[in-house]
This record gives sequence, C-alpha cells and structure tokens, in this order.
Amino acid sequence: MCLAVPGRVLDVEDRDGTRMATVDFGGVVKEVCLEYLPDLRVGEYAIVHVGFALQRLDEESARRTLELFETLGMLQEEFGDPWEAAAGSARTEDGRPAREGVAGEVHP
Repeated sequence: MCLAVPGRVLDVEDRDGTRMATVDFGGVVKEVCLEYLPDLRVGEYAIVHVGFALQRLDEESARRTLELFETLGMLQEEFGDPWEAAAGSARTEDGRPAREGVAGEVHP
C-alpha cells in the first residue's frame, strides 16, 4: 500500500534546479520534492505521496495522523525494510511461520 503521509520539513535546498526537502515522518527521514509546494518552509508540515509534497497541513492534524498510522503499524508498513517484512512473513507449505535462519530456507 502506498500512503500519503504527513511530515515535518527539516531542511530545504535547491538541487539542480529542483526544490527539495529533508522531511521527518515521525522518526523516519526522507528526501521529498517540493515542486508542487514551492513556498513550503522549514518547520511546516505537508502531506507527502510517492516523494512529492502535495498539500500543506497544520501541526496538530499531522501529529494526530502520524500517531494513528504508528498505532496501526502503517508507518512500519510504509517505511519499513521490505526485506525484513518479507522474511517476517515467510511461511512453510502448511502455512506455519518458517523458523528464523538462512534467507529463503523453509523448514517443516
């Protein structure tokens, strides 16, 4: 699933003619394009989808949404390590969780 997630702008810079920001999504920091919100400033919040800041958001709404996403495990789903998630969901042929060990190894 791909969510639109609120984040707080930590830093803004021009990178080869493109306005970019470092954005904090409740502890996960990513680079985001600001071309759709060129006047967004450090300390402000925006809703970000697939690496683009799309809409300005007030701090209270952003914090409530991030807390809800975290409670539901959606931040980990959105920003977590896909390899770790895949390893955690490995199952044997009968549907039981595979034991931890070598990647791709399935044990009865």
